[in-house]
Amino acid sequence: MSYEHIRVEPLTPTIGATVEGVDLREPLPDAVFAEIEQAWLSHLVIFFRDQHLSPEQHLGLGRRFGELHVHPAAPYAHDNPELMVIHADADSHRINGEGWHSDVSADIEPPMASILHLHQVPSRGGDTCWSNMYAAYEALSPAMQALLDPMTAQHVADYTGNYGDHAPQRESPRAVHPVVRVHPATGRKALYVNAGFTKRIVDLSREESRAMLAFLFEHVKDINFQCRFEWQADSIAMWDNRCTQHMAVWDYFPETRSGIRVTIKGDRPFNPEAGGSPAER
Repeated sequence: MSYEHIRVEPLTPTIGATVEGVDLREPLPDAVFAEIEQAWLSHLVIFFRDQHLSPEQHLGLGRRFGELHVHPAAPYAHDNPELMVIHADADSHRINGEGWHSDVSADIEPPMASILHLHQVPSRGGDTCWSNMYAAYEALSPAMQALLDPMTAQHVADYTGNYGDHAPQRESPRAVHPVVRVHPATGRKALYVNAGFTKRIVDLSREESRAMLAFLFEHVKDINFQCRFEWQADSIAMWDNRCTQHMAVWDYFPETRSGIRVTIKGDRPFNPEAGGSPAER
C-alpha cells in the first residue's frame, strides 16, 4: 500500500512497522489518521520514535481510536485510571507482561488496542516482542483449524499480589471467548488463546484441554510469527490486541524501564462457527 502523508517501514514481512512523518502531539487530520489506522491494521503493531507526548496528548491520541479502557488492577498516573503505569526498577521482584499474552483477554469485551509510551529505558535490553495471531492460525493444518473453529475457552485474570498493595479498580474478570476469533475490521481469523489468561478449552475434557493449550501456547512462540522492538526514550508502540500477543523482555535488572499505557476498549470476540451471536454467549 502507498501512503501520501506518512512513511511506513516494515520491521518484518509478517508483523510490525515503524511510522515516520507525523508528530502525535498535534491533532491528526482525517487523511493522516486514516493512513495511520490502515498501517496499524496492515502491520498489527506500529512504532513511532521521538514522540514527546504529555499525558493529555496521549489520552487524546487514544480517544481518537475509541473509548478508553481501564485496567482491572494496575496502578495509574495523575489520578487518572486511564493512564496505566508500566514501571520496573531495582526494587521490582517481577514485571507484568513478561509472558506471552493479549491484554486483559479475560474481560468480556477485551481491549481493542494498546498505546505504550516509554519515557525511560535501560541502557540496553528491555525489548518487547509481538506475535501475529493471524499467521499462527493460518500455519495450523486445515484439520486443526476445523477442530478449533467451533471451540470456546475460559479466560480468567487473577492479579492477586501482582501490583503490591494497590487496590484494584474492579474485581478480577473472567469470560468465555472463541478459541479462534474473527477480526471485526479485517474479517480474518486469529488464534485467541494465550498463556496469560486462558485457563481451559470448554469443549474438551480437562486432560484434553491441558494438552491442546500446551501445544497452542508453544505454537504462538514461533519466531516466524514475530517482530522485536528495541525501545528508545519517547518511543511509542500501538498494537492490535485482537490479532497479536506480546511479551516484555526483563533482561535489564536493576535498571529502570518506565512509561504510560493508554488502552482502547474493544468488542466481544466473535466467531460465527463457535455458535450464537456475541450477545447470546
